[in-house]
Amino acid sequence: MKFEGTKDYIATEDLRIAVNAAITLERPLLVKGEPGTGKTVLAMEVAKALSTPLIEWHIKSTIKAQQGLYEYDAVSRLRDSQLGDKRVHDIRNYIKKGKLWEAFTYAERPILLIDEIDKADIEFPNDLLQELDRMEFFVYETSETIKAQHRPIVIITSNNEKELPDAFLRRCFFHYIKFPDADTMRDIVDVHFPGIKARLIKEALNVFYDIREVPGLKKKPSTSELLDWLKLLLNEDVSPETLRERDPKNMIPPLHGALLKNEQDVHLFERLAFMARRETHQ
Repeated sequence: MKFEGTKDYIATEDLRIAVNAAITLERPLLVKGEPGTGKTVLAMEVAKALSTPLIEWHIKSTIKAQQGLYEYDAVSRLRDSQLGDKRVHDIRNYIKKGKLWEAFTYAERPILLIDEIDKADIEFPNDLLQELDRMEFFVYETSETIKAQHRPIVIITSNNEKELPDAFLRRCFFHYIKFPDADTMRDIVDVHFPGIKARLIKEALNVFYDIREVPGLKKKPSTSELLDWLKLLLNEDVSPETLRERDPKNMIPPLHGALLKNEQDVHLFERLAFMARRETHQ
């Protein structure tokens, strides 16, 4: 099994090497990078390229590691026993399988995506160490061991919101997705908007990368936000000349709501426009 990218996903050489190294080593691939750089989509595209099923576990702040294994619903069993339900005689009726259980017992080798692991409690990664290392876990209620029939390819994403434990990091193959340069970004845009005018792409990318370089910007626009912005530019038939315009009164680009996502950054551009207008009147 070797990942070479897909027609819908531009994978750089170092990313392809990282994916294939993790598959060879049979270790989880930990992918970090700015939000919007395609970390989650990577798992979907690897599954597509390798023609293998994808099991997605999207992590929230309230999720515990145990939920990835299984959950035992003792409350429902107690209620059913009070109602005389015959289901209570088989405890398996009250065990809900988690995503790891699903991945371990899949008929073929799946890809398991553990998405945004840094959103969970700090102990969450440590609580999964043994299960991801040995690819098995024990179910106390039924006294059985669930062992992976086919060792899944595990892809874990993180937005770097919190540090992950060293013991967890040691068990992973790590890759940081760098923000795409202009040439790579053109390739990405071409995948999503084939046949788009070269002049429009050129001016749009100039504006986009200029915005990312503005000092003091709270949230830099990401790849996904660039694609949203381009879609709007095409829909509104905005010309390359409009984007090229550097009039101090128009520092904020058209349809900027796709790129600037908080009021602080909008105010920053308004202040820059005000300062530029003052300079032109001096």
